[in-house]
Amino acid sequence: MNTFPLQIPQNSRSDAIETGRVAYVYFDYADALALREMASQADLPKYLLAPEVSLFLRYVPDLRQQVLFDTLWNTGARINEALALTGASFQLDGSRPFVRLKTLKQRQRGRGRPGKDEAVFRIVPLTDPQYVRKVREFLTTLRIGKQQLLWPVQSDNTPRNWIRKALDLAKRDSVTFSIPITCHTFRHSFCMHLIQHGVPLKVVQAYAGHSRLETTETYTRVFALDVGRQYGVRFSLPDSHLTLPE
Repeated sequence: MNTFPLQIPQNSRSDAIETGRVAYVYFDYADALALREMASQADLPKYLLAPEVSLFLRYVPDLRQQVLFDTLWNTGARINEALALTGASFQLDGSRPFVRLKTLKQRQRGRGRPGKDEAVFRIVPLTDPQYVRKVREFLTTLRIGKQQLLWPVQSDNTPRNWIRKALDLAKRDSVTFSIPITCHTFRHSFCMHLIQHGVPLKVVQAYAGHSRLETTETYTRVFALDVGRQYGVRFSLPDSHLTLPE
């Protein structure tokens, strides 16, 4: 059985994005994969790379299910936040499409006035035109109203079952993934994807709805594993340098 990833095209979120004459070039996939495999041996967030997400989505044949996982990937939403989305949550017209998420902690806090520094909603810009088109087509095809839930499921156990079915389909093609895939994996993948592309941590924190920057900084520990290599640190010297000065 083959274990994904092997050799696959490089792409961004839903696929490679080309705007005008400027093509979006994905970072070096081989290096990113090697770093991710190193990080998987430590107590660090488990995440997928963009090509892996694209491949996974191909094994989700149902449109409603596929858009859910693509939404987790493009927004970093917690699963309960995504399941609370309605047609009105998306603003897709104009040059700056976005989604309005109600944070998980707000949804759990119940009634009562939020604290002074307690954000009720957060805005996540939707930067992938292909994803925006998919959501627009999804809302139109299923005739989802402004106040209608996009995913009217009883619990987050249902999306877990959808993931399991997709992985079973992938296995039939001898495709497996080197890390476990859960709904939260897409949130980790979203944060890592942004940081890998140089998005400032404060911005990632805002998009992810982290109350503390320290939570966002957890993802940078993955890159700390690669600093020595980037600086070319060596601990051995060639024979010509072994003579000590007198």
